[in-house]
Amino acid sequence: MKKFKSIIWGLVLVAVGVIVALNALEITDIDIFFEGWWTLFIIIPCFIGIFTSKDKYSNILGLAAGVFLLLCCQDILEFSMLWKLGLPVIIVAIGLKMIFGGIFRNKSEKVMESIKINGGDTKKIGAAFSGASANFSGEMFYGTELNAIFGGVDCDLRGAFIEQDCVIKANAIFGGIDIYVPEGVNVKIHSTSIFGGVDNKEHKNSPENPYTIFVHANCIFGGIYIK
Repeated sequence: MKKFKSIIWGLVLVAVGVIVALNALEITDIDIFFEGWWTLFIIIPCFIGIFTSKDKYSNILGLAAGVFLLLCCQDILEFSMLWKLGLPVIIVAIGLKMIFGGIFRNKSEKVMESIKINGGDTKKIGAAFSGASANFSGEMFYGTELNAIFGGVDCDLRGAFIEQDCVIKANAIFGGIDIYVPEGVNVKIHSTSIFGGVDNKEHKNSPENPYTIFVHANCIFGGIYIK
């Protein structure tokens, strides 16, 4: 997926470079700063995210919003429609998110409840306008909560003992979170993203490890990277 993302961005940059060069040679007269050109910074990342990210739902919404804004800038649609349709679209989007995310949330919540009942220790790690790190090497890992607000958090689980399903709650708001997961442990992600997202390296269970790490992520102008 990373290669695909790199290829798409490479094609975009090559296309822009070629257009600029042709304009400079007066072969073409293409205005790359057309009305609403800034919406491409919404449309292109969301379009790429549909194919490269597991959080397709948020990327589809972002793509739809970007296209709508572009059409408004081009006077094809009116901006007044944004306010008329904004509330019902948000309500429908929240409803769909609840429907499709309900199964995951129920599973992760049950796992978290089980951890608390059995006395499992779940640490909270936060960074606000700073950096923080946590290394669970040599420890029994049950779950954790990671919060990065205008900061960064590193969570290293590669040396941790994982002998049951675990839950990681991760919130990245104008910040970034790196989660290093051991090989042979499955990872399932449920995320809500606004101009951000979760980048997950593929993780699958090994025959001797049937457990899963559930990652419940919220990204607002931030990113979570599972490595």
